[in-house]
Amino acid sequence: MRRALLAAIACLGLAAPALAQTQPGGRMTLQSYAGIFRDNYTQVVVNPFTAARGTQVQYFEGGTSAQMLGTLRAQRADPQIDVVLMDVTTAAIACAEGLVEPLDATTLPVIGELDQMARDSGGRCGPAVTYDHLALVYDTRAVTPAPTRWAAMWEPAHRGRVALSAPPNIQGLGITAILAHAASGDWRNVGAAMPRLRELAPGVQTFDPNPDGYTLILNDQVRFATGWNARAQLYRDQSGGRIGVVLPEEGTVFQVNTINVVANAKNRPQALAFVAHALSAEAQKAFTERMFYGPTNTRAQISPEALARTALAPEFRQRVIPLDWNEMVRLRDGWNQRWRREVISASGR
Repeated sequence: MRRALLAAIACLGLAAPALAQTQPGGRMTLQSYAGIFRDNYTQVVVNPFTAARGTQVQYFEGGTSAQMLGTLRAQRADPQIDVVLMDVTTAAIACAEGLVEPLDATTLPVIGELDQMARDSGGRCGPAVTYDHLALVYDTRAVTPAPTRWAAMWEPAHRGRVALSAPPNIQGLGITAILAHAASGDWRNVGAAMPRLRELAPGVQTFDPNPDGYTLILNDQVRFATGWNARAQLYRDQSGGRIGVVLPEEGTVFQVNTINVVANAKNRPQALAFVAHALSAEAQKAFTERMFYGPTNTRAQISPEALARTALAPEFRQRVIPLDWNEMVRLRDGWNQRWRREVISASGR
């Protein structure tokens, strides 16, 4: 009898993750991005989860990924967040510090539906939930014909009308990798990118666009900015085409957002259930078609019209350079220092 009881307990332990995912009701807190990301993610991902599961989701606007990491650190002893969605470089730090828990297909079978890059991106912890890519954003009223290359920002006619996000912002890391790859065939070769960046620096109006490059364009302050495709596509629609969006010929890099369950989360069963939902083909399809983030679930059937506005469109895939964000984490500090010494200083600021 005792052996049978112990065997039953062991079976329940093995089944715990699956049981956790099916537990209805309760509540949980999601920490992620603010503004239009929150509005759209809530409508097509969060609300359907609540309707289906009866779980109330408090959406906490975490600011930047760096700020979200700070919140997790501050709450380490008493976590108030259950799930966090943040960029891959910051998530890697959270994983290394034990702030988020390991996840794999044993705990969440849906992870087996994700593409290889999505599974690899999170390392031991949460996988990729969305793909975005770095885009050249421009003022369609002031820039004609439409640019096709990053090199358009260097044209003398636009000197002083460029907004460029400098490292540690990952847009700055991304454009550096793109220029390095274009010059040398190796995105890691930061030295190959420095001459072009130093050349551009005096023509840059700001290295810290506030609140963002899209707004600066709409306010007639700049003509070019780096930006993320998904938001830029939405602003293009909202601005009646004033904002232009280009995936340049020199290439782009994926920006990867991962989704993680916070270590020692108070509402872990609900957190696991939400992550499973967010990674599902249905939720991925809904968010891609709403906001043009690339899906990570290989079973998501995206409309051709929405897919064409992402870097996963067949005609654009060859322009995505093979940047490894896990490796970028190790290179980031050195790149930041070179930017400060060689690029920011060349701007005269």
